[in-house]
Amino acid sequence: MPTPPPSSPAAAGTSDVEVETLTAVFQVREMTADTDPVLCVLLGHDADGPWALPGGAVAADATLETSARRAVADSVAIANIAHLEQLAVFSDPHRLPGTRTIASTYLALVPSDVPTELPHASAWHPVDALPTLAFDHAEIVEAARHRLAAKLSYTNIAFALAPSRFPMSQLSEIYCAALGYAVDTTNLLRILSRRAVVVATGTVGKTGRSGGRPPALYAFADTQLRVTDEFATLRPPM
Repeated sequence: MPTPPPSSPAAAGTSDVEVETLTAVFQVREMTADTDPVLCVLLGHDADGPWALPGGAVAADATLETSARRAVADSVAIANIAHLEQLAVFSDPHRLPGTRTIASTYLALVPSDVPTELPHASAWHPVDALPTLAFDHAEIVEAARHRLAAKLSYTNIAFALAPSRFPMSQLSEIYCAALGYAVDTTNLLRILSRRAVVVATGTVGKTGRSGGRPPALYAFADTQLRVTDEFATLRPPM
């Protein structure tokens, strides 16, 4: 094959380009005993640097997904990432100073009852109260949150945020935290039961602080992502 002339695209692009992964890891957490659960994102930082999403360069012997999982594992000890999906590619030539770096971003979800062990340089932050983030990481968090909110409408993706068994009041709190607005428990049960997303386990949980009857416990019918209603939209109350 003849060598292309210098003016051709194959010979013109001589500058280096690097590829990194960045992952928005979400978990619904109770920040204090007296407040409602909130959607949190995992962030880390150097001694004097801004907070940032877990990520790093893609190794020569690794896929993008493998690199993303390795970077998360370096930031937190998590027993179970219930769901991981590619989010978007951020390729603005000037998103980072120096060598042009393209970011393949991911959304990762951790069930609310899964314990996490954080090194001193990492922490969970509510997505509605983020500190100053590095570069375009705030945009990535926002894109990940919108992706999650959209998929809560038409898939069973909440399985990756919920415990294995739960009262419906707890699941509605998880939806509320992820969507950013109140979700009626009775209506949520009706919708998810009709779509065969959740099933009754025949067991009951602990009585709440206010007393009353022990709540019935439910579970997700599937623990793999599936579309449940491709035209559905969960909307905030008017």
